[in-house]
Amino acid sequence: MNSPIRNFATPISRDRVIGNLPKCYTTEACLQSKPHMDGRVRNACQQDKMGYLSLKISKIVVVGDVAVGKTCLIHRFCKDAFDADYKATIGVDFEVERFEICGVPYSLQIWDTAGQERFKCIASAYYRAAQVLVVAFDLSDIESLDHSRQWLEDAMKENDPHRVLVFLVGCKKDRISASECKQMETDAITVAKAMKAEYWSVSSKAGENVKDLFFRIASLAFEASLLQELERPNAPMARIGEVVNVSANSQSIYENASKKSCC
Repeated sequence: MNSPIRNFATPISRDRVIGNLPKCYTTEACLQSKPHMDGRVRNACQQDKMGYLSLKISKIVVVGDVAVGKTCLIHRFCKDAFDADYKATIGVDFEVERFEICGVPYSLQIWDTAGQERFKCIASAYYRAAQVLVVAFDLSDIESLDHSRQWLEDAMKENDPHRVLVFLVGCKKDRISASECKQMETDAITVAKAMKAEYWSVSSKAGENVKDLFFRIASLAFEASLLQELERPNAPMARIGEVVNVSANSQSIYENASKKSCC
């Protein structure tokens, strides 16, 4: 018997359909070394004949030093665009990307935070309730890698470390040579292991590994969210993950940022 057609608000793009767990960047530093999603997740999706597994949202927060490439990373994935003219993020901004994972609608709310010290107090208010933390650094700037631990520590103050997936992402891969990248990745993987994070190298300018990274993030967030619900006693299957309510729009964020530079 075929499953009924789900009630999607709008059609999900074909390039946002995920059937199985995407591969990690390197086996040396990955969150899940298994080739497939948890069997309980696959079974729940297959047995959902009535379409109870409805659209939910997981929150991703991207943090890191100023100008490491956070905004370009997000724009490359969400808009398939790259803007070489750097414009610093003021406060926070966000994008929502919709997926279909194992036949189930699922969305990521991707929060882009400011790297400047004067806006850190504003951005930190939006770290709370994250399912995924992406700590970005510049592969051509070793200091930005050194600062990654502090960014993670700050973000974890607002979250339960046992419920958050962490990714350490090296940006601007196109700016360094293959030998330089290899050395930086060796150092970054060591940092990632200490942070209990999965490591990736990307180039937003070339689009290299960007889609693969976000597909990996979406799949692992989906799996973790559904497992939490399945493991909760007497929990209805209809709830996958935690819906994140957006209580402030970008305009109010910019207004607050312009009024004060510290807390």
